[in-house]
Amino acid sequence: MNNSDDKQAAEKKALRKALLAQRLEMPDRLQRADMLQQVMRIWLVGRPDTVIGAYWPIKGEFDPLPALHRWKEDGELIDQPQPRRIGLPVVNREHKTMTFHAWYPGCPMEEDAYGIPKPKDTELIVPTLLFAPCVGYGPGGYRLGYGGGFYDRMLATLSPKPFTVGLGYGVGYVPDLEPEPHDVPLDAILNDYGVVWPV
Repeated sequence: MNNSDDKQAAEKKALRKALLAQRLEMPDRLQRADMLQQVMRIWLVGRPDTVIGAYWPIKGEFDPLPALHRWKEDGELIDQPQPRRIGLPVVNREHKTMTFHAWYPGCPMEEDAYGIPKPKDTELIVPTLLFAPCVGYGPGGYRLGYGGGFYDRMLATLSPKPFTVGLGYGVGYVPDLEPEPHDVPLDAILNDYGVVWPV
């Protein structure tokens, strides 16, 4: 790492910290979360996917699970040939890998190596659509995560690659976000105002 890499890493770390603090301090977070639930539910109408990967919300993240549970129930009402399934990430700290395991409301959960709840002993599933949390996001569909690189590494191993959708609040938009060479743009980004990528 040279000095400019160190500087860029320090700037990203500071940006991440500022965005996390801003998200946690949003006075109207519940209202914004309701708006994003609506955006997500409308966006999912007509999607062909039957297996969707999501995440357990931490650090003030938007919770996608109520909208996905509703999506799963809607699938049962329209009597789809394939049941709709939801998966949550299971991170292997040692190998720095992430897989998805089936989740449903009330399913047994346990904490992963990072203290985040994950499904306990449910089957491995492979999502065709993946919702990823955004600490921040910028033009071109680029996402700022927590810096662990789990999503990028996992996406590099999946074939076919799932359709990737970032979820974040309007306050997370960073107009001058500089992607790094390994960053892969998301296919879409939704926030509490609607679809912000593709524009």
